Amino acid sequence: MANLAIIPARGGSKRIPKKNIKPFLGKPIISNSIEAALNSNLFDEVMVSTDNSDVADIAIKYGAKVPFLRSEHNANDFATLSDVVREVVLQYRNCGKTYEKVCCILPTAPFVNSNKIKKGFQELVSKKLDVVFPVIEFSYPIQRSLEFEEGKIKMVMREHLNSRSQDLPQRFHDTGQYYWIDVEAFLATGALFTSNSGAIVISPLEAQDIDTETDWKLAELKYQLMLERDNGKEDSI
Repeated sequence: MANLAIIPARGGSKRIPKKNIKPFLGKPIISNSIEAALNSNLFDEVMVSTDNSDVADIAIKYGAKVPFLRSEHNANDFATLSDVVREVVLQYRNCGKTYEKVCCILPTAPFVNSNKIKKGFQELVSKKLDVVFPVIEFSYPIQRSLEFEEGKIKMVMREHLNSRSQDLPQRFHDTGQYYWIDVEAFLATGALFTSNSGAIVISPLEAQDIDTETDWKLAELKYQLMLERDNGKEDSI
């Protein structure tokens, strides 16, 4: 079974300049995604999809390949992750390389490690799923969420006004870390989420959206706490 790791890392970033190669606790943040993929020993190739020479140089330094640059069409603010994955898969096919499974690992996902990647792969294969990705539980029941309407606060789901939190079913959200993909299913649907998707649940300590400088600092703090929890071991899940 041929597997490909795709790490999408374009050069442009408005909120955090050079976000994909910005130092995270001393190393370019993208290096963690590259090393996690390489250390999993699951991939025939680990590649970075980028339009930027600085990103490409750092990717190659840490062991990834950059066999071609991303097209201008998929390097703008409107290109989706699906667009990028499709472009890469088809580019490889044009070169005579076909992969059965792809893992799209985000470049700003420092909490990803080889064991998480392995667990996602096992879930994908053993259950014959189209897509698998890590999720975490919402920290507060979304059934009791609020919204403003004409300057007043109201419940979105009023039927849960008197529901106890502990009686409400769990709800989860995507962590934006990686997506294991069955290539044929993806090419048929063009979607990274289908009715045949699965997930692995991870700790809230091991996930952090990174969209602002404050998010970045929180991610570094969480990462250090995670390492302390695991006594410096990188094999946690």
